[in-house]
Amino acid sequence: MRDDTSKPATPPVRRQTEPQRWEGVDVLAYKEEGSAPFKAVTRQILFSEPWLGCELRYFEVAPGGHSTLERHEHAHGVMILTGAALCLQGDTVRRVKSQDLVTIAPMTWHQFRTLGDAPMGFLCMVNAERDRPQLPTEADLEGLRATPAVAAFLDGQDPTTSE
Repeated sequence: MRDDTSKPATPPVRRQTEPQRWEGVDVLAYKEEGSAPFKAVTRQILFSEPWLGCELRYFEVAPGGHSTLERHEHAHGVMILTGAALCLQGDTVRRVKSQDLVTIAPMTWHQFRTLGDAPMGFLCMVNAERDRPQLPTEADLEGLRATPAVAAFLDGQDPTTSE
């Protein structure tokens, strides 16, 4: 049984105010500008309650945008809500689209890059307390480039076939 100090700080219902926007939820910068390479990404924290032990966040990547190429000790659970993207997971590049589920395992290099003219929006569930992302070193990038499909992805090409 929870005590009063563990009651949710958020209201029991947050209504959607427009597509991918909710009452009382701020649209934030993805990361601090200059902290890591990314392009045209926003972030919204939908749930962040200590008693949940996790956060549910919504990210939106504009057409031509991409998340940071990174890895970390914590895992992600991702559900693509809108749009499509190329998704790098370790040494594999896949196309993902609305309603696809993506698991990012711990210490796996990963990145999303939008496809097409629409934004790609996704829900991301992570531990509330988590480690900081690691960016690739030159040696890491060299290792990633050993896989031709990953090298093509890193060069901005689409190495996938119709999936």
